[in-house]
Amino acid sequence: MSGDPRVSFIVAGVQKGGTTALFDYLADEPGLSCSGVKELHFFDDDAQAWPQPDYDAYHAHFPSFDGRPRGEATPIYLYWPNSLERIAAYNPAMRLIVMLRDPVERAWSHWRMEHARGVEAAPFAWCIREGRQRLFDVDPWGYHREISYVERGFYGEQMTRLYGLFAREQVLVLQAEDLRRDPASTLADVRRFLGLPPGAAPRPRESNVGREMDYGSDLTPADVAHLRSVYARDQQRLADLTGVRFA
Repeated sequence: MSGDPRVSFIVAGVQKGGTTALFDYLADEPGLSCSGVKELHFFDDDAQAWPQPDYDAYHAHFPSFDGRPRGEATPIYLYWPNSLERIAAYNPAMRLIVMLRDPVERAWSHWRMEHARGVEAAPFAWCIREGRQRLFDVDPWGYHREISYVERGFYGEQMTRLYGLFAREQVLVLQAEDLRRDPASTLADVRRFLGLPPGAAPRPRESNVGREMDYGSDLTPADVAHLRSVYARDQQRLADLTGVRFA
């Protein structure tokens, strides 16, 4: 039990990386108090008066404080500028969980989601090549909430920024495939990280599975090779930082 009502853990990344499934598992944990909905988008809200943010509005998304650790999941926090810095200012002792997924698979899944939503009409091959220039015509420069298929996959850069703000013992790095394949083991790691006692093995679940439809694009070997090349240096950086390496 704690007397500190501040949120004490956040699933901070990455989009299309299994964060919904993880949040659903954590919401079932009796020792935790999770937000009523996933993705509160508080720390990435550039409209907030950040010199004096309204933390009461943030806390209103949670059940009344009863001493249990409070937590939420907003996967854009790892990527969006200033989000991690705002989290550190709010609670320097915050514990952060980062779910990583092969960045090529993540980019493809992200494009499929935006295409299915009607946000993206251009084919995947163009989006991950010429289409990246679109991010230099927006504000903030180089960032975009929806069409950042390639940019969100630079995990090494993002983790470097995170480790510059939080001690390594405050960060747990997981892989989406591990949660899907062996949720009991992954959740045991999360429980230890959050200081919870061991719990029962969960019933496996799938969340936000891609819609079955004609996307008009395929993930081709040429696309995979292109993205592997784009990510090569950053992937080495990620491996050096975390030991995580994708194929």
